[in-house]
Amino acid sequence: MQARVRIEENNPLYLDDFIHLNEQWISKYFKLEAIDRELAKNPDQIIDKGGYIFTLLSDHKVLGVCALFYQGSGVFELARMAVSPEYQGKGYGQMLIDACLAKLAQIEVNRLYLVSNTKLKSAMALYSKNQFKTVSLGQHPVYQRADIVMEYQGLK
Repeated sequence: MQARVRIEENNPLYLDDFIHLNEQWISKYFKLEAIDRELAKNPDQIIDKGGYIFTLLSDHKVLGVCALFYQGSGVFELARMAVSPEYQGKGYGQMLIDACLAKLAQIEVNRLYLVSNTKLKSAMALYSKNQFKTVSLGQHPVYQRADIVMEYQGLK
């Protein structure tokens, strides 16, 4: 049975959890990069620049996190999605994507994209299921660990 969960938006109480969960999954599959260390020093820059951080909670325990980085001109990047290992496979990633898409429905958005790695099979399946289509394959110019860019096709 799924625990009662809620999603909080831009709550600074959970910024450390946001960084911890992301560093945990990145370290499991790849290695932390300079861009990760810079974000860890000041995660509230995401919010300060017009983006959003979503925290999935059960009581006060953080189960997962996700962010929308604002790139300007109505462009957002879905980024830094992580679900705590003990809670994976329970639909929490889908809940986080749903929260992001619900937020985007409330604001003016011209484009939503994400950067990932094709070896993350469950993430690739989740993104494809949610109308993200591949727009670029190959080494990403910013993230050493990234080899795919996908764009959301559900914008009106």
